[in-house]
Amino acid sequence: MESADLRIFQAVAYEGSITKAALRLGYVQSNVTARIRQLESEIGTALFHRHNRGMTLSSSGQTLLAYADKIIGLLDEAALALSPSSEPGGPLLIGASQTTAAVRLPRLLSRYYEMHPKVELTLTTDLSDRLMEKVLQYELDVAFISTPCRHPELTPVSVFDEEVVVISAPWIIELDDALTKPNLVYSKGCSYREILEGWQHSRGIRQLKTMEFGTLEAILGGVSSGLGISLVPRVVAEMPGNAGSLRIHEVPEALRRMKTELIYRKDAYMTPALRALLKLLGVSTEEHEQGQGQGQGQKQKKKQKKEKEQGLSKEREQVQVRK
Repeated sequence: MESADLRIFQAVAYEGSITKAALRLGYVQSNVTARIRQLESEIGTALFHRHNRGMTLSSSGQTLLAYADKIIGLLDEAALALSPSSEPGGPLLIGASQTTAAVRLPRLLSRYYEMHPKVELTLTTDLSDRLMEKVLQYELDVAFISTPCRHPELTPVSVFDEEVVVISAPWIIELDDALTKPNLVYSKGCSYREILEGWQHSRGIRQLKTMEFGTLEAILGGVSSGLGISLVPRVVAEMPGNAGSLRIHEVPEALRRMKTELIYRKDAYMTPALRALLKLLGVSTEEHEQGQGQGQGQKQKKKQKKEKEQGLSKEREQVQVRK
């Protein structure tokens, strides 16, 4: 199994089509088809289900894709680590929650791209738990999440501190009245949704009416029209476009602050592109890089210790044989 085969397999898996994968890779379609069949023959199982709409991963294909993402991610990371250039460039895969992507990142990424135009920025939005998993699987270099990260393989850094408020239609004056309206929120797993629902439960509101929306714009539009309420950062509620269309209700002090954390793998190679992003956010990379060096040193010591123990074991075996 060669890395080139894994890259072709990965492209077909994400594109769902031989034709689209060939176009993306710049290969002849028949070549991609032959390489996929060769890979399936080598492994001894079908990796895709073929149908009229394209190709869908089989259970074996899904398993291989998880490994392919890791392997290709590590190979690309190794290539960057060995590159002599220190100028930020190449891909930088960033993840963020919908709210952070809409409010905090446009100005940040615009400034970053102005400083480092050779970096190829990609932004993916998702729920915090899924973003953490994508960073762990090498699908993202970094992610901005709105829930505390305690995973032992990830480094969390607090980068934004938001004040959150309840928003309603402008004619709803009292907070108690607002809290009886339906909640307009993202799907389960959203931190803002969990805080709002937990607070309502603590106030004895048990039968919550919930409407799920896919974008921040849809939530704001629904709230301004009187459909329900939501919990958002104050900076969102006070955006110029929302003036006069929303009423802001303050929440208790204990619930008022929410931190956004930036996460990346503890074993991640600090590429110039990633280092530049962290620097722009005021995050020091010195401790991370020192930790990597210490980690490599510890691995080397463990390896030497193991080799020494194996050598002693062989000597003992040889002594026993002589006896």
